[in-house]
Amino acid sequence: MVVMMKLPQDVVINILLMLTVKSIMRLKSLSKSFYTLVQSSTFVNLHLNRPTTFEDGLILFKRSIKQDDDLHKTILSFLSGDDENHLRPINPDLDVPCMTSNYSNDFDQFIGPCHGIIALMDNLTTVLFNPSTRNYRLLPPSPFNIPPPFSYAIECVGFGFDNIANDYKVIRILDIYLEDHGYPQDFEKKIEVYDVYIDSWRELDHADQNFPTIYWSPGSQMFYQGSSHWIGIPIEDPMVILSFDLSTETFHTAKMPDSCYFMNGPSYGLAVLNDTFTLICYPRIERAKDTNEFTYIWLRKDYSGCDSWIKKYTIKGLPIQSPLAIWRECLLFFQCSNGFLMSCNLRSNEVNELNLHGSPTSLRVIIYKESLTPIPRGYGSSTKIEKF
Repeated sequence: MVVMMKLPQDVVINILLMLTVKSIMRLKSLSKSFYTLVQSSTFVNLHLNRPTTFEDGLILFKRSIKQDDDLHKTILSFLSGDDENHLRPINPDLDVPCMTSNYSNDFDQFIGPCHGIIALMDNLTTVLFNPSTRNYRLLPPSPFNIPPPFSYAIECVGFGFDNIANDYKVIRILDIYLEDHGYPQDFEKKIEVYDVYIDSWRELDHADQNFPTIYWSPGSQMFYQGSSHWIGIPIEDPMVILSFDLSTETFHTAKMPDSCYFMNGPSYGLAVLNDTFTLICYPRIERAKDTNEFTYIWLRKDYSGCDSWIKKYTIKGLPIQSPLAIWRECLLFFQCSNGFLMSCNLRSNEVNELNLHGSPTSLRVIIYKESLTPIPRGYGSSTKIEKF
């Protein structure tokens, strides 16, 4: 410690960048100068953008355990792997007390990391979380009401970072409908945006009423290159990727491979493989054991191009209920119908059931790298940063 304090600052920074976040946080408490350095936005950004490899990727695993008919316990596990990809815990599990409803079991989304921050969202709750520092912030619910006789359903949610406004944003797409003799009649779409630093919800006044229905599954959305992405089902055209640019706040669509269709077709998920936008097409769970059914991994090599899909992998007979993430450029994590986490090595086709499980449909996985990114506090007087 004394020796480090005598070194030039650039040397000290290079040493700190090689340490774990836990070690950096310990050093921060030993010296005012270290505290000032580590807290600075310059060092935080250097740490966020430091050179890393796929071996630095850590796993945040979320699952829910049923405790009552309408009550679930949401648990986060922090995992790493050895040279043979065997998983091991690196920190104690955490309970998420603000996510206990059935929504958190069946309809939640795990989005990120985005500049080191992860969003855990369901229809009622949004939690921003840094898994390295354990700091989190519970965001306020939308204040907007839908007057009767209209009702609404949340079609999808999103989270990401606006590089122009330098702010994180949360997106909700709502279907507003009229209950007519017990049958919902479509009325319009509504887009809500929450600006995290400003600590305020607002409605978009230029919401496009013609974009497709959103296809929902646990792994069917993600943030990539400045936009939130979902899988869309147009009325007549082939299936598409629907994106929302967080800076321009405009929607765009891109065609999926020609073999992708909705009626009696496969299921779909989104992921990142080798830093490339990736589409996973897999058999519906009731057909997964059919020897003629395959899982296809498609890469969108030219993200700006409309027809740039390349089929990278073809795997037979995976019992996928939903794909969750791709780790170390080759290991596909997915959940199966019995609630266990499973993996498939895309290069060798080796499939393993892991000793990690929860309520069926509740599993989520995020691949992240350590960061010191602070949770945005926002300008509102009610914002509060807490630690799990």
